[in-house]
Parts: sequence; C-alpha cells; structure tokens
Amino acid sequence: MPRDDTTRFRDADGSPLHHFLGVSSFSEYTVVDVTQVVKVDPALPPPTACLLSCGATTGVGAAWKLAKVEPGSSVAIFGLGAVGLAVAEGARICGASKIIGVDLNPEKDELGKKFGVTHFINPKELGEKTVSQVIVEMTDGGADYCFECVGLAALMSDAFQSSRADGARRSS
Repeated sequence: MPRDDTTRFRDADGSPLHHFLGVSSFSEYTVVDVTQVVKVDPALPPPTACLLSCGATTGVGAAWKLAKVEPGSSVAIFGLGAVGLAVAEGARICGASKIIGVDLNPEKDELGKKFGVTHFINPKELGEKTVSQVIVEMTDGGADYCFECVGLAALMSDAFQSSRADGARRSS
C-alpha cells in the first residue's frame, strides 16, 4: 500500500483491493512501497536471512523492547511457533526465571528448552484443569507476562486469565 493510502491492486471488475495489514504474504507477486523493501546481500544464505524477518524480531522485541520483561519474572507463551520461540528467547535474554510454553505439539517441549522455555504445558494432557488454572498454580497467582503468539481469540482469553490478577509482578 503506497504512503498515500491508495492501492495499485484491482480485482477483475476494477474494484480496488487492499493489503491486509499492509502485507501481501499470500501473493505470488506484489507491489510494495519503497519503505517496505530491504535489500539483502546475495551472499547471505536464505536460512540465515529469514531470521531477519518477522518471527525472530517480533518475538524477541515483544519480550525485550515492548513488554520489558524483568529479571526474575514469570512468562507464559501461548504457541511455540517462530514468534513464540523468539518470545521465549527474548524472555531468557531479559532474565525471566520461569518461562512457560503452551503448545498442542509435544515436540515443542524439547525444542522450547533450546530457546529458554523452563516449563511446558500441553493442553491435551491437563485433564479437567484449564491452562490458566495450571499457570496460576505454577506461578503462585498468575504469570507476570503473557504472550499469545497464535492469533486465536480463545488463546487471548486464556492468556488474560493466566495473568497475575493484581497486576503486580512477583519474582518466581
């Protein structure tokens, strides 16, 4: 989307099409504004260059720069995909003492440890308890910081319910 809030895309009838959140990630080809382009040295291998994209910088930045996770704090992360794992890394860098990863994929338990996850919850294995009940118990009242990294409204609610109710941070 150009800086003038117009669009260069049109559908078959000529009606304007807009980017979703300024991203054309599902486009085979796209037109972007010069402010959305980053030149990458061709010598940089794609597996390394991809770390400069959304996942790593978004996750680490969310914990470190936006939330400003404090040393000794507790963190709950809902979804251990690229962004969630990067949040764990950011929380680890910030000195969080308890980093709880929540994911339906049991393989994320071991993978999460490599990024700083200290405790893992698979919601399928909780029986009658909810994820938020388990996190509240693990953290003696709720996590100091909660990150929802999947984009599901139900998980946003779980994250909110897993947060410390009084808003006061307690080191764990």
